[in-house]
Amino acid sequence: MIAHPWHGRPTRRPSMKQLARVLELMSVVGLAGILVACGGGGSSTGAIPPGPPVEVAPNPADQWTLVTPASVGMDAATLAQAPAAVTADSGISAMLVMRHGQPVLEQYWNGYGKDTLHDLRSATKSITSLLVGMAIDQHLLGGVDDTVAQWLAADYPGAPVLSRGLVLENLLTMQSGLACNDWDGSSPGNEEHMYGAQDWVQFWLGLPSDTTPGTVESYCTGNAVALGRVLADATHQPVQAYAQANLFGPLQITSARWNTYADGRADTGGHMHLRPRDMARIGQLALQRGQWNGAQLVSGAWIDASTSQHGAFDAAPSDGYGYLWWHATQTAKAGQVDMFYANGAGGQFIFVVPQLDLVAVMTGENYNAQAKVNAAYRLLGAYILAAVD
Repeated sequence: MIAHPWHGRPTRRPSMKQLARVLELMSVVGLAGILVACGGGGSSTGAIPPGPPVEVAPNPADQWTLVTPASVGMDAATLAQAPAAVTADSGISAMLVMRHGQPVLEQYWNGYGKDTLHDLRSATKSITSLLVGMAIDQHLLGGVDDTVAQWLAADYPGAPVLSRGLVLENLLTMQSGLACNDWDGSSPGNEEHMYGAQDWVQFWLGLPSDTTPGTVESYCTGNAVALGRVLADATHQPVQAYAQANLFGPLQITSARWNTYADGRADTGGHMHLRPRDMARIGQLALQRGQWNGAQLVSGAWIDASTSQHGAFDAAPSDGYGYLWWHATQTAKAGQVDMFYANGAGGQFIFVVPQLDLVAVMTGENYNAQAKVNAAYRLLGAYILAAVD
C-alpha cells in the first residue's frame, strides 16, 4: 500500500507474469500487441489529421551531447542494433535513449529531426497526470477523492454525470463508469463523437452510465478532457498557462503546443506537440520522482502513486494502468524489471525504467498500422534494455 494524502484506497499490483511469455512469442511485436488502441482512439487519427513535420527554433537550453554507451554502463554493439533495425517503411521517426541522466542515443528518420514537433496523441494524458499532481501538491485541488461535481457543477448545473458521485480518481484510472470506450466505434462516448461537439466537457457530462464508478476500466479520452476543465477551474487560469508556469517553464521546454477546442481550452486528452528531446525531459522528471535541478516540481509521492498499477483493461491484461500512465514489466539482463510509460496512437512513447535508471523515447507516424506500432516494444526489449550491463 502506498500511503499519501491523495489516495483513498490501496494500490494493487496484479501479476503480469504473462508479459515475458508474450515477448518471447512475438517476433516483430511487443507486449501491447493486443492493445488495439492503447494510444487513445484505436486506428483513428483523432481530431487532428497527420500533417507534414513542423520545425521549431532550436532550444538554447538544450544540453544534449551524446555520451559513449560504455560510460553509462551500456553495450555499444547491442544498443546500435536498435536504430539499425529501423527500416525505411517502419514508420518510426525518432528514437532517443537516456541513462543516468545522460543522452546516449538520438536518431531521426523520415524528415524528422531534433527540432521537429511530434503529435503525442494520448501520451498527452500522462502530462495531464503530472499537472493534476502539481495542483494537489499546491492545495489547489483537495485530492483524488474530490468529486467532479464540486468543480464542474457551477458551470454545468444539472448535468447527468454530476449526480453519479464520480471522483477525480475515477477519471485518472479510466474507471468513470460512463458509456465511453475509445476502442469501440459504437460507444456513445467514443472520442470521435466527442470531437464533433463544440464543448467536449458538456458532451462528456451528458453520457449515460454503463458501470459503477471505480469498478471497470474503459479507455475514455473524455475523462482526461474533463480533468483539464477541473484543472482550469481549480487553478483559475487556462491549463496552458498553468503548465507553462509549473512544468514546461522549469523544464526549459520552449515549444510545447496544445491542441484546443471550444474557446481555446487545452485538449488535455491528446494532441500536444513536443520535440522528442522535450519528451525525454518529461520522462526524466518522472524518473527522478518529480525533482528537476534541485527543485521538487511535483511530489515523489504523486509520481509513485500515479505510475503504480491501479487496474488493467480487459483488452490488455498483461499491461496495467495507473493515473493516466501505463505500467508493465520488461525483460532485461538483470531479469524482470518494472516500467511505466506514456503511450500515444501512431507510436508515441516515453518509456521509464526506474530499476535501470533509463528513459527511452520513440515517435512514429504509424496511424492505422498497429503492428508497426508494436515493433517499438521489441526494439526496447531486444536492443535498448538488453544493452544495459
